[in-house]
Amino acid sequence: MIKKSVNLTAEGKKDLEKELDELIKNRPAIAERIATARAFGDLSENEEYSSARNEQKVAEGRILEIQEILKNAKIIRGGKKDKVGLGVTVVLDMGGRKVEYALVGPTEANPLEGKISNESPIGKVIFGHKAGEELEFNGKKIKIVEIK
Repeated sequence: MIKKSVNLTAEGKKDLEKELDELIKNRPAIAERIATARAFGDLSENEEYSSARNEQKVAEGRILEIQEILKNAKIIRGGKKDKVGLGVTVVLDMGGRKVEYALVGPTEANPLEGKISNESPIGKVIFGHKAGEELEFNGKKIKIVEIK
C-alpha cells in the first residue's frame, strides 16, 4: 500500500507531537479507571467500565492516527511569496471585507484559527494565483490583496 504524504507546517507537527505525548501520558490513568470500574462487578451493566473502555478506544485510535500522520509528514515551509501555495498567508478582499488565511494541508486546517486547507473550496480557487488577481468564489468576486 502506498502511503500518501501529509503536508504539515512545523507548528502543526509540534502540536501533533504534543497531543501524542499527552495521550500517551494519559494511558495509565485510563487503565486505572478501567481496573477500578472492573472491580465493581458485572461488566455488562457497568457504566463506569463502558465509559472508561470507550475513552481508551478513542485515545488509542487517536494515538494510531497521529503516529501515522507523523510517519508520513512532509514539513511545508513558507513558500515563495509570489504565488499562493502551502505555507503562505494570504490576505483576501471578499466583497469589501478583508480576511487573512494561512494555507495549510488538510490535517491542520481550522478556519476558526485562520488556517484553510489547500484542498478546501476556497483553497483550490486561490492556489497558484498571484497578489492582485481577481477570482470568482461562490459566484462572488474575491481579490488576492497580499501574500505573506
